[in-house]
Amino acid sequence: MFLLNTHFDHNARLLPVDAASLSAHGVREVERFLEFREDAAASPLMALPALADALGVGAIHMKDEGQRLGLGSFKALGGSYAVVRLVLEEASRHFDCDVGFADLGRPSVRALAAGKTFACATDGNHGRSVAQGAQLVGARSVIFVHGGVSDERVAAIASFGAEMIRIDGTYDETVAEAARVAEREGWSIVSDTSWPGYERIPGLVMQGYTAIAHEALSQIDRPPTHVFVQAGVGGIAAAMAGHFAETLGKARPSFVVVEPARAACILATAHAGRVTRIDHGEPTVMAMLECYEPSLVAWRVLSRAADAFMAVGEEHAVAAMNRLAWPAGHDPAIVSGESGCVGLAGLTRALAEPDLKAALRLDATSRILLVNTEGATDPGLYEQLVGSSPAAVAGRNKEVTPA
Repeated sequence: MFLLNTHFDHNARLLPVDAASLSAHGVREVERFLEFREDAAASPLMALPALADALGVGAIHMKDEGQRLGLGSFKALGGSYAVVRLVLEEASRHFDCDVGFADLGRPSVRALAAGKTFACATDGNHGRSVAQGAQLVGARSVIFVHGGVSDERVAAIASFGAEMIRIDGTYDETVAEAARVAEREGWSIVSDTSWPGYERIPGLVMQGYTAIAHEALSQIDRPPTHVFVQAGVGGIAAAMAGHFAETLGKARPSFVVVEPARAACILATAHAGRVTRIDHGEPTVMAMLECYEPSLVAWRVLSRAADAFMAVGEEHAVAAMNRLAWPAGHDPAIVSGESGCVGLAGLTRALAEPDLKAALRLDATSRILLVNTEGATDPGLYEQLVGSSPAAVAGRNKEVTPA
């Protein structure tokens, strides 16, 4: 499944609210948040020349979010950033003065945060980020998960002090239940998806992700010609596409959104020209991307700044995991979870199909940027699919030098 962006908004400027959030000015707020964090080193950008040669393109670089902020996922940048920003904003209103990241350790600010509860629904990674953010500021967190979330992922979230509530339903049904309970209890819902009337907080979550694109541009010699980024509800794809559009303008790279074929809600939305909910079907191994309705805010950006939408099958994701775990030549081995490697799965499929390759103008001069959005967040499943433990794969790199 593949579709070029034919939406009437394609290549139009972002709406002012999105431009302000995703621009170079907006990313400076995220940088201030990262300066507050002790483990705030930029994630590495890995050069994969042997893979580029094998696929017939000029260069491939992968931003490895499997090492981000101790959470093993790009989502470490979103939920926790939104939680901290919300606490600072409430403290500024309460004390009638500017309260910044440096003030988060003040007893008065900690006391205010202790009275707040942050809630969200999650497949795993976003919940860990919200729980970590709440722990950082001394607030309470309540995290809702659906029946398909593994016990290993639930335990990882709970390790940050979160109260866990399991719902018998899909991810989207869990999102609705979390919002209902949060409204009843007076909690702050920190969702990575948005709907009419609930847009600002998901916008903050997306803003956190702009650090990935901003760092990548500073780490690479020349901007990429093509970017393949995976999507669930679309947050990271929209953040990166929007940041490139705002900072590079007409020189921005071609941007391709990649989804699981079993949960391709953004592809369906692009086909319909409006936010579209798809039916729940057979579960996908790409569990962190198993979403059935896009974020309203994410689609608002992607309709303007994405150039194509595609879906990949289960076998494509597993093959991409293994390709990164068992690299050719002197490429570094990269621990990429079943959802983390989907951009590479999309690139590989596009290069293997002449019509897609031509439509995307991929050739031997193309410079590709990919994002490993997560490491082995479910180590047992990773070892089952790759045939080696995450530690063993990572251990093959005695010394990996980022590009």
